[in-house]
Amino acid sequence: MQRKHIKVFGMVQGVGFRYYTEKIAQKHNIVGTVENIDNYVDIYAQGDEPSLTEFINAVTEGASPASHVEDYTIEALDYDQSLKKFRTI
Repeated sequence: MQRKHIKVFGMVQGVGFRYYTEKIAQKHNIVGTVENIDNYVDIYAQGDEPSLTEFINAVTEGASPASHVEDYTIEALDYDQSLKKFRTI
């Protein structure tokens, strides 16, 4: 299992990005959170390596049809056993 902190920049607020991110997480069995922060969307995602890679690719390509991702960062984190589901904050 791997855990990542992803910051997504661009037109990602007010376009359903968090809603679609949560749906993508559910599809790939990813646990964690998604939250709007100032001018970006903050995501903490945890899952097995192949599923997490697919999740990250889908999110960074633009989770919602109306979004436009301009940039993103990814940071590896330690596994968190307390995470049980994916939720929007």
